Amino acid sequence: MQKRSPSVSLPFRGTGWSNNKRIAIVALVVTVLLAIAATVAWLGGNGNSRQSPEVATAPPADSPSSSEAAPKPAAGPGAVPTPPQIAEPVAYAKAAAQMLWSYDTRHTSRDQQLAGMHAWMTAETKYTDWDSVSGQVPDPVLWSRMADQDQHAIASVAEGHYPSAFKQALADDPSAITEAYIYVVTVNGKQQITWTKGGGGAEARAVTLAVQCRPNHDCSLAAIAPSVTQ
Repeated sequence: MQKRSPSVSLPFRGTGWSNNKRIAIVALVVTVLLAIAATVAWLGGNGNSRQSPEVATAPPADSPSSSEAAPKPAAGPGAVPTPPQIAEPVAYAKAAAQMLWSYDTRHTSRDQQLAGMHAWMTAETKYTDWDSVSGQVPDPVLWSRMADQDQHAIASVAEGHYPSAFKQALADDPSAITEAYIYVVTVNGKQQITWTKGGGGAEARAVTLAVQCRPNHDCSLAAIAPSVTQ
């Protein structure tokens, strides 16, 4: 019988925004989101897989992975793609989701993963929620376990769209977006995970992202956003 190896899907879990971050970002996007911003959700579903990978228990919300500052890249090639030069919110969100769902512990250290992800974030600290993104990366011990098994994942994106609540709010008050230019986009796709000795599995994935796209500027990632009406 083949020994089953530990497997972790990345992003690993959802994390809550602090009240200040939540209000600062969501209130400037659309008023309707304030009613549901208390619940931060990781929108995911289980897909069919040829083998059910074991998923380790998520670290506590106050673990270093959810609150640490972005590290400098360590030596080595790394595997996180550089942010694309895209000025359209849905297209950027789709690229960001694919980045978040992909990793390669064979060639990328945990610090490299975090540094690569941080490069996608908006430089406007007033609107960025790095904790919600960095909190998706497993803690150092678990990342090491994944590396021991040469675990890696690739992702494909099926579609991205503005949730209905966001579209309705923009229709009701088009000027609401002009303070921060943060757009809410839900992306759906699939993640394929592989590890040593032929282990692997696939899962359907979905995530709602807050993407900042100021006029005449490339987009950037602001946060993993609260769940909103599809």
